[in-house]
Amino acid sequence: MIKEGLAQGAALMCLLMMAGFALAGPSGLLAWSENQRMLDQRIDQIANLEAERDRLRNRVDLLDPRDADPDLAGELLRSNLNVAHPDEMVMLLD
Repeated sequence: MIKEGLAQGAALMCLLMMAGFALAGPSGLLAWSENQRMLDQRIDQIANLEAERDRLRNRVDLLDPRDADPDLAGELLRSNLNVAHPDEMVMLLD
């Protein structure tokens, strides 16, 4: 009789622990909204990174040595090397 009570008590404790983990564990119901919020953040971050990758890929394509875009090449020369034509006037803005 005492053995049965102990066995039932142990089984009840195991079931209560399992229910507690299902409710408040790292993948339980209470963590569901936090996981969903983090997933939404990661999706936004991926979208931003893909847009940045596409922008950089376009710039690399425009700077292809076989067929470089003259406007972009001129812009990069002027901004990075401080090169200007003799007939150009440079205005510095703060």
